[in-house]
Amino acid sequence: MINGVHFLLYSKDAEADRAFVREVLGFRTVDAGHGWLIFGLPPAEMGIHPGDGQFVQQHGEQALLGAVMYLMCDDLAATVRELRTKHVECSETLEAEWGITTTVPLPSGGRVGLYQPKHPTAI
Repeated sequence: MINGVHFLLYSKDAEADRAFVREVLGFRTVDAGHGWLIFGLPPAEMGIHPGDGQFVQQHGEQALLGAVMYLMCDDLAATVRELRTKHVECSETLEAEWGITTTVPLPSGGRVGLYQPKHPTAI
């Protein structure tokens, strides 16, 4: 039935963010045509959190649920050190009951989450 998940990130500078994800994070790509890159992702899992229904994105003439993306790692401190060698400065590391977290800045000025989970994972 379901054979995958396709995430959409909306960026003020899509070209710069695509280059960052390809070159700095090392995600593999395919060209969907005319230079439009689609990124292969590592294994994923999904949590469904309660919300007020206001966090939506219009897409394909439909109001789709909003989403927040966190990249996952086994050792956040080591991953942040590796990103620093590539001149990427993550936000302050925070510890929560569900994991150790930071954010990764994208060239567009946007950010994505990065965390080392403390909870069991589905992957």
